Formats: sequence, structure tokens, C-alpha cells
Amino acid sequence: MASDITTEPLVEKSSPRQPATDWEPIRIWPPLVLLAGMVFFRFLPQLAEDGPPWIWMTAAFGPALCGILILIWWITFSRVTWPEKLVGFFGAIFVAGIALACIDKTMLGPAVMVLTIPLGTAAFALGTIVCSGMLSFQRTVIALLFALVGFGVSTLFRSDGMWGNFALGLQWRWTPTSEDAVRERVAKASPSKSPEPIAKEALAHSEWPGFRGPNRDARQHGTKIAANWSASPPQKVWGIDVGPGWSSFAVAGNCLFTQEQRGKMETVVCYAADSGLEVWTRQIESRLEDPLGGPGPRATPTLADGALYVTFAKGLVMRLDAANGDVVWTAEMREIAGREPPMWGFASSPLVVGNVVIVHAGGAGDKGVLALDKDTGKLKWSVASGDHSYASPQLSTILGEPLVLMLTNAGLNLIDPASGAERLNYEWPFEGYRAQQPHAIDGDSILLPSPMGTGLRRIRLSKTGNKWSAEELWTSRDLKGDFNDFVIYQGHAYGFDGAIFASINLATGERNWKEGRYGKGQVLLLEDSAALLVVGEQGEVVLLKADPTASIELARFQGIVGKTWNHPVVIGDRLYLRNSEKAACYRLPVEGAP
Repeated sequence: MASDITTEPLVEKSSPRQPATDWEPIRIWPPLVLLAGMVFFRFLPQLAEDGPPWIWMTAAFGPALCGILILIWWITFSRVTWPEKLVGFFGAIFVAGIALACIDKTMLGPAVMVLTIPLGTAAFALGTIVCSGMLSFQRTVIALLFALVGFGVSTLFRSDGMWGNFALGLQWRWTPTSEDAVRERVAKASPSKSPEPIAKEALAHSEWPGFRGPNRDARQHGTKIAANWSASPPQKVWGIDVGPGWSSFAVAGNCLFTQEQRGKMETVVCYAADSGLEVWTRQIESRLEDPLGGPGPRATPTLADGALYVTFAKGLVMRLDAANGDVVWTAEMREIAGREPPMWGFASSPLVVGNVVIVHAGGAGDKGVLALDKDTGKLKWSVASGDHSYASPQLSTILGEPLVLMLTNAGLNLIDPASGAERLNYEWPFEGYRAQQPHAIDGDSILLPSPMGTGLRRIRLSKTGNKWSAEELWTSRDLKGDFNDFVIYQGHAYGFDGAIFASINLATGERNWKEGRYGKGQVLLLEDSAALLVVGEQGEVVLLKADPTASIELARFQGIVGKTWNHPVVIGDRLYLRNSEKAACYRLPVEGAP
């Protein structure tokens, strides 16, 4: 019997076809990698303190490079639509341009590389990561809003340069500057409180004639400072606002001489040592704008026979009457040496020997080291040297002969101060900069410092007839100060190895110890106290025992606030501190005093 049931082929039912679309989730692993790269490059100098000179460049350029790669990723590998690529890429550039047009002028330069570009592009990347699954044009708009906030952060700040660890020194844009505070202090100064006029006789006996003391070796003699600061803490005598600059003090009697920036005017100031009141000022219209180190002068004035010799940051050398600041003569290093200021300005503190004033200019040919007549400012002799140095000439006795030592990027020059005859040109080229002083020891040896992973070298000099020669005794990478000088005590050196305080044995160059993270500060030897006075980068004063067996901290207190790279000075029981914002005087406890 035939079936009445008919069968039809089974047809699989399917859901309606979705329309094709170009929207895809954003590929987010590349920006995640680049964000991690920003963090890595930013902190690499701290992770590799013993690294070569190029390490610090990674902190400046590495994060910005990652930011640029984020924008390249967006327009190439992000998987967004072409309209999104174009709007996002050019929109981010447009937002960055608005931010750059609005930021404070002090933020131009390294701050753009370190802060503006990384923050803006990182914010853009975070916006794309947050909205990676959103399949609409809205995700690009949100990413650009993130970028607007990121780039806009830079408009809220101003910069006073970078710290020793390459972190930006930032302050709110609307807060008063130290220069504003100085102007207010000067305007409020009462004539009735002005100090007594300077007696010229006092200037003939300078206790601290200039940069790092009489021999430029940062040694204090005489008063024995007590170490028990808990029982007898240092007493603050005065504190004032000062303009930016990295000068230290020259001291004679009741006079402190230093240099600072006040607006458009580079200023030499004489302060009263007992009160901090201004005695006189001498100004020239000049301003070095250094986005890394901050504005202001670098050198320290030099006192000699009642005269004050000054190097300004853009190359002017000046002799002043130390009693009243009157100008005796001026000389322009840029004209004499035929060169423009180096990256961080002219930093050579003048050295007065006999009838000449010696400075480093770094000009071409034989215009490296200049000797000016101390009475007229005219050029008396000049010697070829390296073109880049932030060290200062110093007088040392080598093999019984007083010679000027000048350390530059090319090596060491040994020069007869009377004639300018070069006794020896010791070649030890360095690609970066040198900003530390050489040290003469044992009458025939010199210590040559270099920063950024190169270290310290000891050479021994000898002469046969008129021919001088030098042999390397050792080179140690265990003491690598950047712009931070070291001191010598009883056969050992004490100073900064990067940002950590350390000691090495001068016989071998081997490290004794390394301990104490004080940042990139400075050190002064209290020789009669067998102690080291360390001023940390944050302005903290630390007293250490000068002991090669261990780092023994005796006392500490907060001296001043702010980035402190300036060298401290101790005269008697008085400690004088300054940085780019503040100056202060403290009375230190003296051993044997009631």
C-alpha cells in the first residue's frame, strides 16, 4: 500500500546573516608593551648607577620615543578603521600642539621630552585600552579626551631643571618663585637695618677666598666641631631667600660673597655673615636659561688683595672692589676665546696667582685656558685645552713646583702660572663632561675624577731634565662622582659614587665602603674634627666620621630645603649653606665649649 506521506529533503535552518562591518576590537598588547617601556627607560639610570654616560639619555629620550611609537602603532597596527586612525593621530598631535603653546617657558626642552610627550601619549594609550572592546567611533573620541588631560598636565607646572636622578624639579605654575621672594625681601629691607660698611683691612685676610677654600680641596681647619648634636644641636642664626644659581661663598671677616640670578639680572651679592643682610650688589643684564640645571650663575667669586673676581655664566669676567662692588675692569671670554657658552654655561671660578687671573674658556687653538692681568683684565697668556669643562683651575705643588691644574674633557693640563708654559698635557679624553676638581697627593701624584661610569684615576708624575711624564697607577670605578667633589683624609678618599656616599683606599683604588643615599650632594672635610660634613641633595646636613673601616653617621639635621648642589662652607663655628632658593647660617657646637 502506497504511503500518502511525502518526504522532502531536510533543510537546516539558520539565523539571518549579519551585515559585514569594519569595526574590530583594538589590538592592545603593543601599547601595553610601550607603556612598560616608558617606565623602564625612566628608571633605568637608577637601576644602572654604574652605567656608561649614555644611560642618563634614556631617561630623557626613552619615554618620549615610546610615546611616538604609540602614535605609530595607532596608525599602523591598532586594527581601527582608517577614519579613526587619521582622526586619532592628527587629533593627538593637535592636542599636543595646544599644550606646547600654553606651557610655561621653563617647561620647554627636557620637560617636554620627559613629561609632556610621555604623559600625553600614555594617556591616549590608556584611553584606547579602556575602550578597546567598544566597536564605534566613540572610542577614538574618548582616547583623545584622555590625551587632552595627559598633555594638559604640563600646563600646570613650571620647572627649575632636573635633579641628580634626572627627575624633573616641578612646582605649581602659580606659586611664587625664589626670585619673586628675593624681590619682596629687598623691597621690604629697612635702611635702618643695613649692616656696617666694610673695612677694607678685613678683606686682606680672607678665611675662605673662593671655591672650596684656599686650596680648592674643601678642607676646614681650626675649630674642632663637636659630634654630639643631640645634646648641643646646631642653632640657626639666619635664613633668607636667594636667587637661583650654583655658586658657593667666598668669606672675609663679616662678608659673604656669592652670585645668583634675579630676573634678567645676573647678580653678585655681598651679604653680612652675622645677619644675612645685603651689604651691596652688582648686576649685569644676563640670564642663562638652562632647562637641565636651572637658571643662574655657576661659578664662585674669588677674593684676592681686596678685589673680587667673578665669572658670569655667559662668559663675562669682572674685577670688583670687594668693599663696595664698584667695577674695576671687565673681560669677555666669548670674544677672547671665540666661542659661545657651553651647554651649562661658563663655570670656571677664577684663580688668582701672582699677577694673573686664570679661567677656563675652552676656545679653539691656544685659547683653552686664559690668564688675564689682574690689574687690567688684558690677556697675558693662553694655553690649549679641552673645549668642555665645568671644573675650575687650581694651584697645586707637583714635584716641588707650583702649577695650575686644569681638568677638561680632553684630560689634564699642568701649567706654569707665571709664563703659561705647559709642563704636561696628560691625555685622558672623556665623551661627557668633567665638573670635579683634581687632587694632588704625596707631592708627585694626582687624582683625576670622571663621572658616569668612568671613575677615578691616579697618576704619578716624574721629570727628567725639563721633560715631564706620567704613569697610571690605577683606575677605579668605585668612586664616580658626577658633579660632586670628594675629599682626602689620611690616605683615603671620601665622596659620592653616583648618589651613594663611598670611600676608597688611595694606595690601591679599592673600595672601603659604600653606604648612605644622600642624593648628589657635596662634602666638606672637618680635618681637625676627623669628620665629614655632607650636605645631601635635599638640603640635609649629615656629620660622618672620617673612618675608612665603616660608614659611621654621627649626627644630622635639615639645613635648608630644595635642590642643593652648592658647596658648604664652615668658618669657625659657623656653617654657611645655600642652594638655588635658600641660604642659611648655623652655629655648630664646638668641642670644649660650655
